[in-house]
Amino acid sequence: MSSTDSLPPDEAARAAGYRAGFDAAMRGRRADCEGGKAIEGTHFAGRQEFTGTLTGHYRDFGDYPWRWYLMTELTRKPGGYAHDAVWCESDSLVFEDDDRQGPCAS
Repeated sequence: MSSTDSLPPDEAARAAGYRAGFDAAMRGRRADCEGGKAIEGTHFAGRQEFTGTLTGHYRDFGDYPWRWYLMTELTRKPGGYAHDAVWCESDSLVFEDDDRQGPCAS
């Protein structure tokens, strides 16, 4: 998960190694997102959980896209998390309106 909530211009996106896009079907969906973050000064990671609303904006990384969706309107976030949004990996999403995990679940 990334803690930045702003979308850079296309040129900056290419330089950062991802392709930005928008999926209207994901816009407005409420979801839970679980992931991890490195614990400073260690070789360990801790779990982080978020609940919020997807904007539909995404970033694809790599030749075989690794998709991350932008989540805002956070109603659950880790203590001390200072941002208003988070990027969530698609396979880490659980939708409130669906039992299936991730946007490609069948």
